[in-house]
Amino acid sequence: MPPAADSTPGDQPPVTLLVVDDHTLFRRGLIALLAQDDGLQVVGEAGDAAEALRLAPQLRPQVILLDNHLPGVMGVDAIQGLREVSPGSRVLMLTVSEEAQDLAAALRNGAQGYLLKTIDGDLLAQAIRRAARGEPVVSPELMGKLVAAFQSQGAPEAPLCAALPAQGGAPEVADAAGVSPLSPREEDVLREIARGLSNKEIARVLDIAETTVKIHVQHILRKLGLSSRVQAAVYASDRQR
Repeated sequence: MPPAADSTPGDQPPVTLLVVDDHTLFRRGLIALLAQDDGLQVVGEAGDAAEALRLAPQLRPQVILLDNHLPGVMGVDAIQGLREVSPGSRVLMLTVSEEAQDLAAALRNGAQGYLLKTIDGDLLAQAIRRAARGEPVVSPELMGKLVAAFQSQGAPEAPLCAALPAQGGAPEVADAAGVSPLSPREEDVLREIARGLSNKEIARVLDIAETTVKIHVQHILRKLGLSSRVQAAVYASDRQR
């Protein structure tokens, strides 16, 4: 896996990681994959939550990659403990579970993000860097469930609130007449983002090129003053309420 576009510059230390997964083969394969990126450094590994809780305060990794289905204590239930013993670490879930309750529990307990194990290696590296910077990251496939969780909870709890603009709530982007700054096509793309579709899926639905979708997404984020697809999805949901 070559360094991603936003790789850590050579004069910056790599992002340190603790990998927590009970499947030894997957864990070792993941570590080998991450080792190919000079901007990432795995400093430890654990097969269950208890071992992770012991290692985290010693290693103080910037990011803890945490599986959910662990023996003994489930990953989502270990998040708060990990954050207590290593306050400087960001917990990033990496799991096969697409259950909405697991996603909601992870974010409610303080996870910085929630990724599926089907994620592409380069995208995983990018997500790790973003999590290390304190940005919320969620697999595009789960965006719809994130929005549903936001709607069902009313006022969001941290770190769901991190998915919103710093001012709180939806950004004030409409003019005095209430006209959206987005073009009709950008509105179409925003609607599909709120449904949780990836760029490739949006391109297929709207019958446009994937590169065109990427450009529209960039324009949407810039016009709305947002920094991620998560924020855009929550904004779209809040606007419809």
